[in-house]
Amino acid sequence: MNTTPLRLKKDQERRLLAGHCWVYSNEVDTEATPLKGLEPGQPVAIYTNRGRWLGHGYVNPHSLICARLVSRVHDRPPTQAFWVERVRSALALRERLYPRPFYRLIFGESDGLPGLVVDRYGDLLAVQITTAGMERVRADLITALEQVVRPRVILLRNDTGVRELEGLPLETLSLLGEAPETLELEEQGARFLVSPLTGQKTGWFFDQAENRARLPRFGAASRVLDVCSYIGAWGIQAAVRGAAEVICVDSSAAALDRVGENAERNGVVDRVSGLQGDAFEALRGLRDEGERFDLVILDPPAFIKRRKDEAEGTQAYRRLNRLGLELLTPGGLLVSSSCSFHMGRDAFLHTVGQAARRTERSLQVLEVGQQGPDHPVHPAIPETAYLKTLVCRALPEV
Repeated sequence: MNTTPLRLKKDQERRLLAGHCWVYSNEVDTEATPLKGLEPGQPVAIYTNRGRWLGHGYVNPHSLICARLVSRVHDRPPTQAFWVERVRSALALRERLYPRPFYRLIFGESDGLPGLVVDRYGDLLAVQITTAGMERVRADLITALEQVVRPRVILLRNDTGVRELEGLPLETLSLLGEAPETLELEEQGARFLVSPLTGQKTGWFFDQAENRARLPRFGAASRVLDVCSYIGAWGIQAAVRGAAEVICVDSSAAALDRVGENAERNGVVDRVSGLQGDAFEALRGLRDEGERFDLVILDPPAFIKRRKDEAEGTQAYRRLNRLGLELLTPGGLLVSSSCSFHMGRDAFLHTVGQAARRTERSLQVLEVGQQGPDHPVHPAIPETAYLKTLVCRALPEV
């Protein structure tokens, strides 16, 4: 397989040798290999400044991350057989972990497939391609998924803004079969209607499943507040496990309509209600009304999407947790999450601790969770360890 060489500047290979797979545009020796002469998604062979071969990859000269390494084996270039092998490896892990086929099947770099995410809902695969390199071999990837998994439906959810950074169009379409508007998913005995076609991300957040599953060990709460609830994954499971009252807060009316449908589906509609609005405003309103809860769940979207957002995003996490703590009964539990990979675990712990001090509350951290094993962490790529979920107890006032 003939590929174009991509030569790095002096000493810019260290991160790749340590296991990372990204190449930034300022790391390329553009005199030896002018980026402007390459096409988005074009396969390349990556070399050090001294001519040492590093791996097979693909390039996008218009992106800050201008290349991604895919294979480190010289005689294993990305062919159709290569993609099949990578998909088969990803499937083998999930089949070892999960008794039922509902999980993230492929998690980009962590599965050796940078730029590809696949969620599995039984015999439906929701596929998201985020890079020009993977877009270029889309037909080969779909063929590999069909061959290995044999799904009935393959849905392309290429509607994420990350594609725009790669110069790719946004689109949603069925490549195989026809995607239903809704399908049923079961988690920890609770049943949910989800929409892979129109829901957030691909309709469900599989990454929090392990954290939701561990919550019952801390006992059933009487009053529960689920903030940024989406379609009620946390809140409805709390109701199914015995909570007397659950309030789900979300800015989306459509999401809260689905909360109602899912509550009815689980026989807890009389104990689950929705509150539409901005999370911060809703929390302030509940605080001013004197409401208190035994369990407060804060699972917001990423407040820090880029490094330059770190200061503002950290302040947002601090404010959200302060408001949540002000609504918590003494001895109650706070479940607080951050999916911002730019905020590490220690920084998140510190931020929640600051929020507690500002409310004059003392916390005990009972558990620190991360994304489930269907979102494996690549040890050389810290960006893959993005989810932090804290379970904290507010010490009773004495």
